[in-house]
Amino acid sequence: MNADEVRDREAKTRPSDGLQGLMDLARRSLPELRRDTETLEPLEQKGAMALLRRAREKLDWQRLPGLRPSAPKPEEKLQVVLAKRVAAFVLLPTALMAVYLFVFASDQYVAEAKFAVRGNVEPMGEASGGGEFAGLIGKHNSQDSFIVRDFVQSRAMAEMAQTELNVAGMFSRREADFWSRYRNGQPMEELAKYWLQHVNAHIEMVSGVITVTVRAFTPEDALAISKLVIERSERLVNDISRRAQADLVSHAEKDALASEERLKKSRVALQSFRNTWGIIDPVKSAESTLKTITELQKDKLKAENDLQVLRGSRLDENSRGIQTLVATVAAVDGQITRLRNQLTNEGLAAGAPNNITQALLEFEGLKVEQTIAEKLHESLQLMLDRARIAAAKQQVYLATFVPPRIPASSIYPERGHVLLITFFCCFALWSSASLLISGVKDQRL
Repeated sequence: MNADEVRDREAKTRPSDGLQGLMDLARRSLPELRRDTETLEPLEQKGAMALLRRAREKLDWQRLPGLRPSAPKPEEKLQVVLAKRVAAFVLLPTALMAVYLFVFASDQYVAEAKFAVRGNVEPMGEASGGGEFAGLIGKHNSQDSFIVRDFVQSRAMAEMAQTELNVAGMFSRREADFWSRYRNGQPMEELAKYWLQHVNAHIEMVSGVITVTVRAFTPEDALAISKLVIERSERLVNDISRRAQADLVSHAEKDALASEERLKKSRVALQSFRNTWGIIDPVKSAESTLKTITELQKDKLKAENDLQVLRGSRLDENSRGIQTLVATVAAVDGQITRLRNQLTNEGLAAGAPNNITQALLEFEGLKVEQTIAEKLHESLQLMLDRARIAAAKQQVYLATFVPPRIPASSIYPERGHVLLITFFCCFALWSSASLLISGVKDQRL
């Protein structure tokens, strides 16, 4: 046997390099293998299973003949993962919404009407004297428009529409889809909520114009509901106007009666004063007395001058002429004194006060009270007449300048608009959730 044959036999009997490496790996202890593995890359998990999994990943199975491990799962690319997630969380909900909108969603027709609450009442004028009525009779304010808007969207309006038109049946027609259809037989509270979704009233703050829009599943239903809303709103405005005018007339009548009673009391008080003092008009009586006193003073002055002339002629004091003038001066002086006492000290009748000064004060007060009562009664009586005239008219009314028309085509649902909103909402939610999950994973690392 030559040398070549010996070498070939030794090569056949000697194990291969790959098998020898596997045998060496088996002879090594588990702690040594774990220590060598963690030296290369720390293990996330502890234990034998983690060690074996790491060893299986690191070994080159191509050098181990006869061993065929299962093929590892290929990692998906980031673009593929993102595409799947977008399709699941964004495109799929949008597609479902598109199917509903374009296949199942029912057409909804809108009837629109525009009107305003107007008034034709002018202020009562400056001569009314009753300031509290000026605001009541003045032109309408913005509160009327807000009252009408709230009434249109109220439960009371929904109940009226249900009683007269059976709107529950209109909103639950077979033409309506399963999502937007009203479930008939529900309590009135649910019908009122559904009414708010399909009947809307909007006020333009600058002009005060009220715009009412009604959505229904047929053009005829939308038109009928719109007409009912306008009719009931106009009736409400008329009722408010009538109640306001009735209150106005009632207040005017009460004030007119009160002013009339005040005038009567002032006249009775003045008559009682005249009976007590015994004079009709103390002012005129005082003026007459003062005029008489002035005339008597002139006569006294003339008599005194004549007496002075006679005494200057050296006549005897007991002469007839001097005695006559002296008596005249004394008589005139007595009259003046008596008249002055009437103005100051003497009473004019039994039980009367001592002087006419107090009578003048009382008379002036009573006269002023009577004058005020007469003026007030006159103005309030005029106010009452005007209030009655105004109550006979329609002071506040509903001016409908855009009446409702039967819609020719449907406006709702706005399919393209709703679809875009659905897409962007789903995309925003998915993006936010992805960022949140990524942030949580980063915190764990």
